[in-house]
Amino acid sequence: MLERGDLAKAGRYLTQGLRLMVGVPDYGSYLAHHQATHPERAAMTYEEFFRERQAARYSARVGKCC
Repeated sequence: MLERGDLAKAGRYLTQGLRLMVGVPDYGSYLAHHQATHPERAAMTYEEFFRERQAARYSARVGKCC
């Protein structure tokens, strides 16, 4: 039987997967990645992050930070 913690974790993964399927960017994952790989730089605000992700999704530009 699933425990409450397992159910909550499954819910978070499901939510993240659904957001990725419909193109909603995950700011929390961005912040975690940014802190782990670029701690010396300031992170984008949510608004900057959202605009950047929308531009990346709808433009022909190729490339990522890492």
